[in-house]
Amino acid sequence: MIENFGASEGGNKGIDIAGSKGQAIIATADGRVVYAGNALRGYGNLIIIKHNDDYLSAYAHNDTMLVREQQEVKAGQKIATMGSTGTSSTRLHFEIRYKGKSVNPLRYLPQR
Repeated sequence: MIENFGASEGGNKGIDIAGSKGQAIIATADGRVVYAGNALRGYGNLIIIKHNDDYLSAYAHNDTMLVREQQEVKAGQKIATMGSTGTSSTRLHFEIRYKGKSVNPLRYLPQR
């Protein structure tokens, strides 16, 4: 992990994970893609998945996006490849939002 939740000045709204360009990015849970684009400054190629009325997950700085808006995805499905769009190094910026507020993604991911 490059940067933890809330660790930077101004607070990181997610976690940043180092990796290799082209490495698979997978959906954390079933849902519908509500955004796939690069119009949000600072996020590069960004995918946002709505899982239910309360939860969204966001995957930023992707090299290649493999899903489109309104597409249904399954947990574990490859949705993108890791890249460095919108940042200086290859990484995944990952966020979880609960009722619109950023929450620490580490509370929701399996322990390694």
